[in-house]
Amino acid sequence: MNEQQNKKKWLRILGNIFFYGALLLLLFNPTAKGWFLRQLMEVGLFRPQIEQEAAMPKQPAVATAFAFRDATGTMRTTADLKGKVVFINFWATWCPPCIAEMPSLNDLYQQFRDDDRLVFLFINEDADVQKAKAFLQKKSYSLPLMTNTGQVPAQIFSGTLPTTLILDKDGNVVFRHEGLAKYNSASFVKQLKSLL
Repeated sequence: MNEQQNKKKWLRILGNIFFYGALLLLLFNPTAKGWFLRQLMEVGLFRPQIEQEAAMPKQPAVATAFAFRDATGTMRTTADLKGKVVFINFWATWCPPCIAEMPSLNDLYQQFRDDDRLVFLFINEDADVQKAKAFLQKKSYSLPLMTNTGQVPAQIFSGTLPTTLILDKDGNVVFRHEGLAKYNSASFVKQLKSLL
C-alpha cells in the first residue's frame, strides 16, 4: 500500500470516528441534543402561530384552571389570574427540546417581564426542584420557576414535554403546542401582543 492510500484510509477512519462520536453525543447527551435542536430553530423550523391555534374550540375557563406552586412555595391557581393573558410552559432539565427552546423563552420573558397584563408560568416537571433552580442559574435564565402540584387537567398537560399554552383574559385556551418552538420570533411576539 503506498503512502497516499494509507493517508486516505486513516482520514476515512478518523472521519468515521468523528461522525459516530458526534452521533453518540447527540443521542445520549441532552445538552448536545438541545444545542442541535436550537440550530434547527434558528434556521426557521419550529415557529409557532397563535393565529392558527385560535381557531380551535375554546375550553371553558373552569376546565383549564389548575394549581401550581410559585417560587416562594405558595399555592396559586390559574383561576386567580383571570383578566390577564397567561403564558404557560411545562419543561424539565432532562428534556432536550425543553433545553433547546429555553433561550427563546428567556428572551420572550425579558421582552414582557414588566407588562402586568401578561403572566408567565414556567412549570418545572423535575422531581428535584433544586436541580431546576441550579439549571436556570447556570444558564443565567431569569425565568420564574413554578412547580406542578399534580392536579393539571389532561387538556392542558398530558405529560408531553415541552408543552406550551396561552390562556386569554377569560381563561380560555387560545394556543396549545406540544414540542419545541421558537417563541421570540417577531411574528409570535406580535401575535402575543394582540392578545393583550
